[in-house]
Amino acid sequence: MDFGCILGGYCSDMTRTVAIGRATKEMRKVYDTVLEAQLAGIAAARGGVSGREVDKAARDVIEKAGYGEYFTHSFGHSLGLDIHEFPNATPTNEDPLPVGAVISAEPGIYLPGKFGVRIEDVVVLREDGCFDITNAPKELIIL
Repeated sequence: MDFGCILGGYCSDMTRTVAIGRATKEMRKVYDTVLEAQLAGIAAARGGVSGREVDKAARDVIEKAGYGEYFTHSFGHSLGLDIHEFPNATPTNEDPLPVGAVISAEPGIYLPGKFGVRIEDVVVLREDGCFDITNAPKELIIL
């Protein structure tokens, strides 16, 4: 579920993945891998670090788990007055991310014909790290 709202002219963005009925062992492994990757990217995110470095922190976790080819987008994008703005936390962005930038933290793994998992929060970059402004649980929910 990927959703958000506009408040005072500014965009929000959030994704949570749920399982219907039950979660298989593979589903749980992929979910846990995506969550670990998201937390690694968030830990690396701060003003002055390149978008590439932030993306790599998450991408390394996914690649180590054997799902690298199934992470088909980047760690995140900036958002504000528009839902997709620059700068981005992508493998190609070698520029430093500015203090105060608001970026999504949304790694994902998508297994064709099976299922996909994405967990997305929004963080605000500071000099010494970042602040996650998404106030929602990240545990896998089974409906």
